[in-house]
Amino acid sequence: MRRFLDGLRVAALGAATLTGASSVLANEVNVYTNREPGLYSATLDEFTKATGIKVNAIFSEQGLAERIAAEGDKSPADVLITVDIGRLQQALDLGVAAASPSEVVAAAVPENLRDPEGRWTALSMRARTIYVSKERVPDAALTYEGLADPKWKGKVCTRSFQHPYNVALTAAMVVKHGEQKTKAWLEGVKANLAKKPSGGDRDVAKDIAAGVCDLGLGNSYYVGLMANGKSDDQKKWAAAIRPVLPTFEGGGTHVNVSGAVVAKNAPNRENATKLIEYMTSAGAQQVFADVNYEYPVRPGVPVNTLIASFGPLKADRMSLADVANARKRASELVDEVGFDR
Repeated sequence: MRRFLDGLRVAALGAATLTGASSVLANEVNVYTNREPGLYSATLDEFTKATGIKVNAIFSEQGLAERIAAEGDKSPADVLITVDIGRLQQALDLGVAAASPSEVVAAAVPENLRDPEGRWTALSMRARTIYVSKERVPDAALTYEGLADPKWKGKVCTRSFQHPYNVALTAAMVVKHGEQKTKAWLEGVKANLAKKPSGGDRDVAKDIAAGVCDLGLGNSYYVGLMANGKSDDQKKWAAAIRPVLPTFEGGGTHVNVSGAVVAKNAPNRENATKLIEYMTSAGAQQVFADVNYEYPVRPGVPVNTLIASFGPLKADRMSLADVANARKRASELVDEVGFDR
């Protein structure tokens, strides 16, 4: 928390200052976020410089949408910034997201990366890549469906398939191919596992480097974080893998997003919209690309050079709103095949 507040130079939301009428100030905006704190340092600082609007922010890894719902019409929250389409959908399900369409956002963000009713918009993207061993996997082109190919038996590693990243991928598979084919796919991938699902995406790279498996699922931005971080071990893991941008058969690469909503009872609604519009501007989008190794959602903004080395991203054009609606059934299918057991 200290790193968050020091880095952003903003005030934490406190009961004494952010309840009732005291939060309704024309030159402020109150942000709840579960995103990695350091990502927003430059973005929010520049927003304040450009607009004179002070940003008050609170960081928590979980429970922010529920908190806004519990606070009801007294909530000081203006903007919720979160990661994963599932958490954006949760904000809709809890009724804490306002319909706040913006022509500025609509011009900056492709339609399939926004809620049809204007209740959320993506701010950045991450591709669900396949990490492969540089030494043992020569394949240059892979598909998600291909992970179920018996030729990979005993060679696949992954984190839990009940993790939001993999639930979203499975939901996208449901949207693309339907429930029956998705269940068969899950069974095929499970049969190819080298070990029980565990750890996180970085652990997939670690296991590949150690020879435990030859390939596995991992988000694109972790490669940048490992390769350019302070840990020598993680640098070795990154050096051992080659990230491949897989596609669905007949489609593109699966992407997930970070995104933002205007809170239903936002006391500073106009400022909330201004902040989200700013975060879809070219300058702010470049920060997402260079600081967190994510893909900008605004077309034309350059991708970080390391991420660009994976090759051009051809994101699947399916609606993320459709993916969000399929998540519940996707999670059920994961359990039905006993994927994580």
